[in-house]
Amino acid sequence: MAELTTQTKKTETKFQKAKRTFIKEKEVWLICIPMIIWVLIFCYYPMYGNLMAFVRYIPGKSIFECKFVGLKYFRQFFESPDFKMVLRNTLSISGLGILFGFPAPIILALLINEIKNKHFKKTVQTISYLPHFVSWVVTASLLFSFLSTDGLLNEILLKMGKIDNPISFLGEGKYFWTILTSANIWKEVGWSSIIYLSAIAGIDSELYDAGAVDGLGRFGMVWHITLPGIRNTIGLLFVLGLGGILNAGFEQQLLLGAPQTREYWDVIDTYSYRYGIQMGNYSYAAAVGIFKSVISFALVLLVNKAVKKFFDVTVI
Repeated sequence: MAELTTQTKKTETKFQKAKRTFIKEKEVWLICIPMIIWVLIFCYYPMYGNLMAFVRYIPGKSIFECKFVGLKYFRQFFESPDFKMVLRNTLSISGLGILFGFPAPIILALLINEIKNKHFKKTVQTISYLPHFVSWVVTASLLFSFLSTDGLLNEILLKMGKIDNPISFLGEGKYFWTILTSANIWKEVGWSSIIYLSAIAGIDSELYDAGAVDGLGRFGMVWHITLPGIRNTIGLLFVLGLGGILNAGFEQQLLLGAPQTREYWDVIDTYSYRYGIQMGNYSYAAAVGIFKSVISFALVLLVNKAVKKFFDVTVI
């Protein structure tokens, strides 16, 4: 009885503490009400549709009126002849994006930070941001113009004598991963560097003064002051990047891919889109989407623990 009374007091204490905090911050909560409602409606309510993966869904019927089939569509996906190909493409494209695309904005931010002329620095930043605002439709058009058999790249290679016949870069699968990774980096490197530039701006300038007194050069300051100063930011974005490793893209594959290169560009998102929207197999597509989400969530937790353990960085 005494233990139960103690536990009740602890519960009451926690409840009272939460109540006091809520009353103290009621203005903040009132301001947040519209956003909370938006999140509930557009982020949590649609999760009800995940139940579609466990039933034989028929359009026009309620999910609860459809026949329950359990894990049938998950097994169907794992046993599909396309499973290995789709998973390979997804992991390869995302892996190349992390390998080359993750350090690119860090390097760009470090280089921009070293520019002393303010006007030139702002110009470089602006130019690097612009590709982010270019749609993938326009980007795909530029790539087709540049990489087609009668495009600029083939003309240059022919005039230099590097090739005898034009190469169809977008028509051969072996070039697709390289082209897509390069295009992704070109579009997002400048925009992604904003976060790192903000983190660098928060480093105490006295540390650089102390480094100069100790005889550190510009590279030494970057290595011993700048990078350690932004390691929490790097760790957080690395965890999120690996957590989204199954997000290999969607628009770019549909716009740049061709039937003869499907073996290299078909990823989980395009696969579920084809079966769910084009073929009307909604339950199967939902199962594929849940598989992707579960793996991504597990990766976020695992990578977060690894970063905390090996790099002593508190991320999430």
